[in-house]
Amino acid sequence: MNKTGYAALLLICALPVSVVAQQSSGSNAGASAGDREFSISGTGSSDKRFKSGTFGVTGDYGWYRSDQMIWGVRQSINYASIRGESLKNDFWNGSTRGYLNYQFGTGPSRPFVGGSLGLIYGDGVKNSGFSGLETGVKHYMNPTTYFLGRVEYQFFFSKERSEFDEGFKDGAWAYTVGLGYNF
Repeated sequence: MNKTGYAALLLICALPVSVVAQQSSGSNAGASAGDREFSISGTGSSDKRFKSGTFGVTGDYGWYRSDQMIWGVRQSINYASIRGESLKNDFWNGSTRGYLNYQFGTGPSRPFVGGSLGLIYGDGVKNSGFSGLETGVKHYMNPTTYFLGRVEYQFFFSKERSEFDEGFKDGAWAYTVGLGYNF
């Protein structure tokens, strides 16, 4: 099994354990239908072989459609300095996307799964659309403030590629750690 397979297996196995663990601890933390949230996070990404990557900042703004379902918009700004290439400039790029996530449980730890659809653009990347799958956990430190950890895999769209398998080969991982607030 390759690294991508191991990472996906680890995420799938960790989700049910997180749900069971947090169900035993009741809490009034978390959002309700109609609430909004804002989060700011540090983010990183790498190619599927983990040989090159970037770091940056991500902001999320979301709306709770129910106690478990949230949709919103996400903006990332990233920086990369590629070594070993005869390049003299630093690279800046960004991505803008919409997302839809489903959160599990009602305790202080809320695992979630979801998807996104958006655009990536800037220096050092091929401007492209992408769709992605994501999973993570929000851990509420008090009723409105949470710590966030998220992992995404983004499948890039390309005019030259017509098969799903080729889009998967050109994908990228994105990792996010940050803080958020419900209001």
